Amino acid sequence: MKVQALRWTGDALELLDQRLLPEQVVYLTCRTAAEVAAAIRDMAVRGAPAIGCAAAFGIALEPEETSYAVLAKSRPTAVNLFWALERMRRATDKKAEAQAILAEDIEVNRAIGAQGAKLVPRGARILTYCNTGALATAGHGTALGVVRSARDKDVSVIACETRPYLQGARLTAWECLQEGIPCTLITDNMAGHLMSRNEIDLVIVGADRIAANGDTANKIGTYTLAVLARRHRLPFYVAAPLSTFDADMPDGSKIPIEERPADEVTGYRGQRWAPEGICVRNPAFDVTPAELITAIICEKAVVVAPSRERLLPLLTTH
Repeated sequence: MKVQALRWTGDALELLDQRLLPEQVVYLTCRTAAEVAAAIRDMAVRGAPAIGCAAAFGIALEPEETSYAVLAKSRPTAVNLFWALERMRRATDKKAEAQAILAEDIEVNRAIGAQGAKLVPRGARILTYCNTGALATAGHGTALGVVRSARDKDVSVIACETRPYLQGARLTAWECLQEGIPCTLITDNMAGHLMSRNEIDLVIVGADRIAANGDTANKIGTYTLAVLARRHRLPFYVAAPLSTFDADMPDGSKIPIEERPADEVTGYRGQRWAPEGICVRNPAFDVTPAELITAIICEKAVVVAPSRERLLPLLTTH
């Protein structure tokens, strides 16, 4: 893989520091669970599957009981984090289990890509949001993984910049350039205009948590794109592994939404553009109702018009 977000050395976890992309490619070395938790909290590593993998290695580095609590507090919305910690708690050989989680995530992502590629028409112009590629996973990606798997269909990406942290502008655009995937960057508020001019064929996004009824939490602004896609009769797909499904969460209203620091909205990397003293809201995620989702693509199936009844077979076998 040309893009690798996590590397395990046997006694340390190396994380591609995504805060520095695209200007610098630097790996951050973590040797304790607390260092991994800080990397997750500070978004040196991000993306629900990648967070889960990183947390698993955090336990492998420091398998004390206190490590679970430290890692669990790093970010509240992505359920993969808690899924990985529970799996690590049950494992006897912590290092082997963490490596298994990493390897399985790559295979799962490839399976998601294969499932999703069947839905993509030749020459499709695919709108993506945030970053859902190798940077957000152990490798290949979820929504961007579908693009990778459909490359023989001459597809292209339209990447929303994804305010306020610019994961689309900084990360998806960089990742596409590394892999030679045709990509056009737009600001978030251009999506509706392009849809109205028939310049977008479908939307594929990732997920940080999917409730039992199909309601999906993803990066803030996803809900807006789902509404726009419905208005313009465009398919709106969610691509995510089964580890992102939360069978204990009845619907999206119960999903905890992380509020991040105000300075992510008032400026970026030391440059401030908002006036001092202004009140700020910075929810990192929003929830897209299942009724706006054309289908959820996971490694086992494509669930069209997701609902509690249609998702139940997947949730009971996972």
